Amino acid sequence: MRQQEQAPDTSRAPSPGGRAMPTVREITVALLRELGMTTVFGNPGSTELPMFRDFPADFRYVMGLQESVVLGMADGFAQGTGHAALVNLHSSAGVGHALGNLFTARKNQTPLVVTAGQQARAILPFEPFLFAERATEFPQPFVKWACEPARAQDVPAAIARAYHVAMEPPCGPTFVSIPIDDWDQPGEPFAARQVFAARAGDADALAACAAELDRAARPALVVGAGVARDGAWDAVIALAERHQAPVWVAPMAARCSFPENHPLFAGFLTAGREAIVASLAAHDVVLALGGPMNLYHVDGQGPHITPDTRVWLIGDNPVHAAWAPVGTAIVADTRLALGQLLDRSRPPARPAPPPRTRVAVPEQGALTDRLVLQRLAALRPPESVIVEEAPSARGPMHDHLPIVARDTFYTTASGGLGHGLPAAVGMALARPGDKVIAVLGDGSAMYAIQGLHAAAQLGVAVSFVILKNRRYEALHSFGRLFGMQTLVGTQFPELDFCALAQGHGVAARAAQDLPTLDAALAWSLAAAGPTLVEAEVA
Repeated sequence: MRQQEQAPDTSRAPSPGGRAMPTVREITVALLRELGMTTVFGNPGSTELPMFRDFPADFRYVMGLQESVVLGMADGFAQGTGHAALVNLHSSAGVGHALGNLFTARKNQTPLVVTAGQQARAILPFEPFLFAERATEFPQPFVKWACEPARAQDVPAAIARAYHVAMEPPCGPTFVSIPIDDWDQPGEPFAARQVFAARAGDADALAACAAELDRAARPALVVGAGVARDGAWDAVIALAERHQAPVWVAPMAARCSFPENHPLFAGFLTAGREAIVASLAAHDVVLALGGPMNLYHVDGQGPHITPDTRVWLIGDNPVHAAWAPVGTAIVADTRLALGQLLDRSRPPARPAPPPRTRVAVPEQGALTDRLVLQRLAALRPPESVIVEEAPSARGPMHDHLPIVARDTFYTTASGGLGHGLPAAVGMALARPGDKVIAVLGDGSAMYAIQGLHAAAQLGVAVSFVILKNRRYEALHSFGRLFGMQTLVGTQFPELDFCALAQGHGVAARAAQDLPTLDAALAWSLAAAGPTLVEAEVA
């Protein structure tokens, strides 16, 4: 019987010149350091462990107890830093757990480089335990680019390409599947390249847009999340003031792009065709910036805009431009495009529009989501960061929790649940000098409750405020829309969020009335570490 030959150890194979070649892991660590991706969000399994052999002291590993939590934390961190975050998941099983928040990251246009382990190349033909079948297809269509390198030596180049693609507007997640035995293979050093791209928009189209705004009798602006992503907060304020144009927020916008206490702030567009038409009917020219204006959540009939209203759209996402049902679209960085509009705009003097009235809530009686949000607005520092996932309270939040400072509001652009709680943890890691407040529904919180453990381990200054209405209230609202008075399986009165928080190492207090609410919020907002307030609302 022929004796099996032992494979040579190539982990430190000599180069043609006789010197020891670095391993793929060493090359990749140097590349990640050069790219500024030294924080790794993960939940590793067996196929990922060799990536972390001799983990460098200047890197930070952020552990999540479930992969969707990992992805959510990375999303919050990337949005907070404005830079691609690195995620490490476990084969197909871990990627599957993370898909909901991967979908949200795609809709948020968050730059992420997601890696996942693969079984050793030599045993892939035998469908080994925990291997990833069709690894690059599985995360589609929620990633911009996916790759499993043909050779171990191609891993650093794949990660570099994944980084550049993730950071190219419209930003989004990318994916690299890496076999377990690639990390110890020898390879050639790989240096990161710099890639610069300016997207100022078509000059002639922007000149035509500026001229149309100048000629308008009743112009209006609609701002989406891309205004915040592109850093165009000041430019939007300047353009609105120059034209005395009311400013609406696009339906389901995941960022705040205009101060909600500004005299020109007009309110929030509803994600329905007829509602959008009614809100904008008084305007002859509408300029939509940084996101889709005609985003619908329910079916509708009739026109998408009145025949007398002309629409211009400016944003960095060509997909939004392609499916927009009305308007002339310019694909561009919003801040750069607004700079050109401001340079060209010479409008006539216009009267200021009437101010928007706010709805008051009496500070008495049982707690409601409106009262909780009003008290939070009164007690929080204006520059504190709100990360929200309370779908049934979005309307009350618009009325009673105004966002008045740039880069202080984040929510899920996808509508998927389980993003807000871990995203708040990632945001606090990215912005350690800011108080982060996670406003969460009780149903939403349960999708990612394990994120409390990461908050406790990291000691981040997050105030988790749970609006406890003991059911999926958003579904009950839609049930009434569909004529359904009874919904199955949507009640959960037994949940105790103070006990859940304390079980994960987070201090917590419950509030049942106004005095206990104010005391609990003041305590939480003053804390240096993570805390949770359970507000029982009617």
